[in-house]
Amino acid sequence: MIDRRNFSKAVGLGTAAASLVGLQGVQAASAAPGKGGAPAPAVPHITPGTHTSFARLKQVKAGLLDVGYAEAGPKHGPVVICMHGWPYDIHSYVDVAPLLAAQDYRVIIPYLRGHGTTRFLSSRTFRNAQQSAIALDIIALMDALKIEKAVLAGFDWGSRTADIIAALWPHRVKALVSVSGYLITDVAAQKNPLPPKAECAWWYQYYFATERGRMAMENEDDRRDLCRLVWDTVSPTWGFDDATFARTAQAFLNPDYAAIVIHNYRWRLGLADGERRYDRLEKQLAAQPYISVPTVTLDAECDSFTAAPGDGSMYRKFFTGKYAHHTLNGIGHDLPQEAPTAFAQAVVEADHL
Repeated sequence: MIDRRNFSKAVGLGTAAASLVGLQGVQAASAAPGKGGAPAPAVPHITPGTHTSFARLKQVKAGLLDVGYAEAGPKHGPVVICMHGWPYDIHSYVDVAPLLAAQDYRVIIPYLRGHGTTRFLSSRTFRNAQQSAIALDIIALMDALKIEKAVLAGFDWGSRTADIIAALWPHRVKALVSVSGYLITDVAAQKNPLPPKAECAWWYQYYFATERGRMAMENEDDRRDLCRLVWDTVSPTWGFDDATFARTAQAFLNPDYAAIVIHNYRWRLGLADGERRYDRLEKQLAAQPYISVPTVTLDAECDSFTAAPGDGSMYRKFFTGKYAHHTLNGIGHDLPQEAPTAFAQAVVEADHL
């Protein structure tokens, strides 16, 4: 899930808080001007849930991992890398991928470490989920696939990862789409308490800080039930069916899933150590570096983690390049799966800023 730091000025949770502000509709992205002032190409509307699987699933050795990923679109098209969050997987983009492929993009959607068919190459590698390690996984994937530069797009863990790469390796990023805006973690700042209503939304982080929470994640049934509860809570307007959740839940059976999830949230709260090899990068990230690449940020009105006022103003200062923001009415946390047309349109818009 996203970062506690972004709730530091929140006045409440859920739809009630978001409804107090003026919101742009889902169609807002399509009207944005592109390069030279011309509108970005319009992405045709698709009903969420139209697609349920990917035509191509592949594996490639990259860095510390054997990465599983979906691919769509022409092999030599401009590349878009879409990254999922927790507790989700590549199916968050099952409708987005064909929309972008139809616009002649080559779409790459990797399982993040600990998810799906992505595996560590060595049993001796520490199951580390600190933010810089996950970002380096994507850099290694780009190198393995000989991708010099790509549009990066993500939500939740995926937003954070895309933000980090855009901040530290901007020469590898053509443009950025970041749901919930700027999510780079400052571990020291995470130690400060938030207003009680804001803290309430982060129950799973405190649960994972306990041995009871770790044991729940290691038990397949408890893990599945916990992840389903998160889906229901943070996407209250999304009428997904059991089959939709079941497709993603297969990714939770990865043997490293529990270790990666637990380490991610404990590390963010300063309760677990990272690795010294990443200290230099984490020091840079703790300074909250600016992002200069062309960026579109998205907020979801019904996501309980969208802090008021929900117009992107809380994180606008971190984006110094060409920029646009949209808030999507009636949409929850898994924005690309709930609103695939709007997400795909944001990718096209960012690429044309």
